[in-house]
Amino acid sequence: MEETKYCKESFVVKTSNVFPPDTNSHGTLFGGKLMAYIDDVASIAAVRHSRSAVVTASTDSVDFLHPIYEGSSVCLEAFVTYTGRTSMEVFVKVIAEDLLTGKRNICALSFLTFVALDEEGKPRPVPKVIPKSDEEKMLHESAKTRAETRKRRKKDNEKMAQQFSIALPWEV
Repeated sequence: MEETKYCKESFVVKTSNVFPPDTNSHGTLFGGKLMAYIDDVASIAAVRHSRSAVVTASTDSVDFLHPIYEGSSVCLEAFVTYTGRTSMEVFVKVIAEDLLTGKRNICALSFLTFVALDEEGKPRPVPKVIPKSDEEKMLHESAKTRAETRKRRKKDNEKMAQQFSIALPWEV
């Protein structure tokens, strides 16, 4: 029988304060810092699901929907939404909270794909995932469309990469 796990079994939460060194000249969280947080929580969710080493295969675009201000907290929630044979799609929701007022905003959404690895660094099968909540079901049902889009984008990028030079800039 094929191994299965519920989405919630991979659930990860990370909450951090947004301090001055974390912010840009606008007083908002650096985008690169947020992207590092996203990759961190997503990789933990993928390892929890697969119970193996993982590598990031892709990160879909990260749309910054609302600024995350200095003095706020930023909370990231991540879980596996869909699996292929050796790959896992992980959803990350980013929520900022003004700690003085309690006002919360969804600030970013992201999907990442990870591949599980065996001891030799080769892709290995992962358990299927079972959605239970309405949010999990919605994300699970729409995952195949996102996967097809990722595959098309990767092929397009591979084709485009062939058009670029790898020569040192001063040799061109």
